Amino acid sequence: MSNLKDIIEKTVKNYGCELYDIDITEEGGHKYFRIYITKPGGVNLNDCEAINNMLSPIFDVEEPIHDRYFLEVSSPGLERKLTKKEHFSKSIGERVKVTTNEGEKIKGVLKSFNDDIAEIGNKKVHFNDIKKAKTYIDWNNYKGLK
Repeated sequence: MSNLKDIIEKTVKNYGCELYDIDITEEGGHKYFRIYITKPGGVNLNDCEAINNMLSPIFDVEEPIHDRYFLEVSSPGLERKLTKKEHFSKSIGERVKVTTNEGEKIKGVLKSFNDDIAEIGNKKVHFNDIKKAKTYIDWNNYKGLK
């Protein structure tokens, strides 16, 4: 998949977007190969459709999954998973929810991410100690996108 990831990354970049993540899941008995993209100012439906159309012929030759699947290209959304160090670096100033490997739940603004340490509110947690993390919106105080 490494070579395929490089192809996906190059295709996304050539279109003016950035590859955020790739996810393979199974839901309701169907497999999904999901590609999440970002770009300054946000991703729109035309971006997703164009990248999907560019990748589909490639996937006809070099299948990402050796089974039937659905290809989806989308934005990771306002509330998105943080699975890579670069996700944390790019999310400084946003609200995050983190669950550690020990089960501790930490919620607050991501103040910094240096030397693999995320500072969330008054807590610090090492990247390797994070089981799952995501950004979140305080919907009670949400003013919309600007």
